[in-house]
Amino acid sequence: MSLTGTPFLLTSIALVAVALVLPLFLWSRIRGPVILRHAARMVMLLFAQATAITLVFVLVNNSNNLYDNWSDLLGTGNHVTQAADLGPDGTGGMQISTLPKVHQTFKQADGPGMHAAGGVRVTQLKGRVSGVDAEVYVWLPPQYHEPAYRNRKFPVVELLPGYPGSAKAWFGSLKVHEQLLPLMRSGQVAPFILVSPRTNLIAKVDTGCANIPGAVNADTWLSVDVPKMVTDNFRAQAAPDGWATAGYSAGAHCATKLTVAHPDRYRAAISLSGYNDPIGQRHSLATRSLRLRRENNPYFLLKGRRTPPRISLYLSGQYGDGYQAAAALEAIAKRPTVVRAVLIPRSAGGHNMALWRPQIPTVFTWLTRQLSGRPGAAATPPQRLSDGSRRAALASGTSSPAGVVRKR
Repeated sequence: MSLTGTPFLLTSIALVAVALVLPLFLWSRIRGPVILRHAARMVMLLFAQATAITLVFVLVNNSNNLYDNWSDLLGTGNHVTQAADLGPDGTGGMQISTLPKVHQTFKQADGPGMHAAGGVRVTQLKGRVSGVDAEVYVWLPPQYHEPAYRNRKFPVVELLPGYPGSAKAWFGSLKVHEQLLPLMRSGQVAPFILVSPRTNLIAKVDTGCANIPGAVNADTWLSVDVPKMVTDNFRAQAAPDGWATAGYSAGAHCATKLTVAHPDRYRAAISLSGYNDPIGQRHSLATRSLRLRRENNPYFLLKGRRTPPRISLYLSGQYGDGYQAAAALEAIAKRPTVVRAVLIPRSAGGHNMALWRPQIPTVFTWLTRQLSGRPGAAATPPQRLSDGSRRAALASGTSSPAGVVRKR
């Protein structure tokens, strides 16, 4: 039975109902020695507690897409077949353009949100360079199958979840495709191909989207194998001008790091409540040493570049949860690097999907402008806020509280 499927949810609800009914009918009818009666009643109480905890977990997991399957939850899954030393650029000296084309078979993905807005496809990809074997979810924009666009290539955004987190979360919890579909049809947002690859590759640890010989080549999986598969199977624009990353929490760190580290592969990144130092996620493999932390810290990567890269970064966060990291990058950015640090007030919510979900239209509108060749454009036009719309606008990063001083 699938961990995130409707049958397991219904089973959990049924077990809670049984756990509530059993004591009502059996509590005073249990016969036998006193010890046996007490033991039976204790079992009923424990059963009721266990079923209640299970139901709460299922509801929270389905809402936030923390664990995709039983192996993720139990820590038995491993999606790394090999982790060779691939060198500084993560290619192992291979010429990626000369590798044979990757031909993938896709099927309709299952789970919350997977059938909405035209449906999300999924494939199992064996990374030829990274040695990672994992699923990749793809959503195609409404224009993709229209006759007028049959010769058109489309920009791509890689969507990265937090840790723990499922690659489905962007579609199931954040509803990115459902939110963007009407905006793409109206022309407010570019018709992006949305790609969400698995980032939870090793049991019980966060890869930090890093390449660590002998452990995992997560960077290469995300920045080499997945993009090659997408361009080989879909009408996708070439890197870097047609490619961007987006992430929340640990995925936000990954999105920023990948774009800063590989300006030849990505043009822009969206970071929602991210961090620079990998120590921000204590389970990250990139915290194993000071050297790894520095090599995977976008602040030091950007600061250490002799020539500022032509990339655009949108980083939103609250004080103590992403904003200071964003402001630090904004402070050292030099043209042509563009960094937009957006302060989200505490009143907008905490570190969760309810905070990130309302930001989707704004950040993708911003991203549309960056990939259209106008990196200096504002994220949204100025607007008046009514009392009813103020909270939503603040949560989306389109406004800031009056008098806020942005500290570096």
